[in-house]
Amino acid sequence: MPADRSVARCLLGALALGVAYGSSVVAVEEVGAQEVAADARIVSLGGSVTETVFALGAGHRIVAVDQSSLHPAEVRDLPQVGYFRTLSAEGVLSLEPDVVLASEGSGPPVVLEQLEAAGIEIVWVPDGSTPEAALDKIDVVSGALGLTERASALRDAVAGQIAQADALVASLEHRPRALFVWGHGGGGVRVAGSGTGGGEMLERSGTVNAAADIDGYQPITAEALLLAAPDVLVVPSSTLEGVGGIDGLLGFPGMSATPAGQTRSVVVVDLLAFVGFGPRVGAALMGAIHDLHPGVGSHDP
Repeated sequence: MPADRSVARCLLGALALGVAYGSSVVAVEEVGAQEVAADARIVSLGGSVTETVFALGAGHRIVAVDQSSLHPAEVRDLPQVGYFRTLSAEGVLSLEPDVVLASEGSGPPVVLEQLEAAGIEIVWVPDGSTPEAALDKIDVVSGALGLTERASALRDAVAGQIAQADALVASLEHRPRALFVWGHGGGGVRVAGSGTGGGEMLERSGTVNAAADIDGYQPITAEALLLAAPDVLVVPSSTLEGVGGIDGLLGFPGMSATPAGQTRSVVVVDLLAFVGFGPRVGAALMGAIHDLHPGVGSHDP
């Protein structure tokens, strides 16, 4: 292994540990972490992790991504190493990466252990299910890549959007009942209950989660839909396409009989932006508030 690659891996490992345990990384930065990281070949696992790298201006360093990495558009031209939860060591190793930025939940664990044994640094990026998780991702990714100065402006922008959204929601007088519906036509759909990113985003968008009595993402019966009585359905564009549009969505048992179904009230969101909790989450939150509460605040996509 070339000496400079060995140094790069050691420095990136020290940075990752510093971020993970809250210790200072100043000494590492002073010996040139940014210059070393600039030579690193990166495999990015997780759509929001990849988005964060690109938002920090380091997308050109990525040599491969996983299947959940869909934004920005240029990532679709990069080699893929499969889905981030079902990786193979051979697929990743074939790209000869120096570092893997791994979204929490990447695996299986034995594959990540094999990559570490091969001398590849693994930087774990926290997932989370709130808009603030985007800020943690910016902190960890920028720290690992020596981009803390660039991160400051990005972090401030995302935090500002989240704060603006929270202020708008605090001023609302009415909160409709909303249901986040996710899935694909072939396998049915699920709704976002409590403890989910979808449920959190509904509440942060100024609505009442109509499925709050359900834990996690669960299928829902026609009877339960009637009891949930959502005024509006919040649906990812990929889900709406998979089920055959609004008519297909309302064709699921009980859906058309809900208040939302009767008025065909559907708000379409970008799945990765809305519940991926990457750098677009603030804009996604503002967009949802605008669509769910017409006339409240301004919408700047």
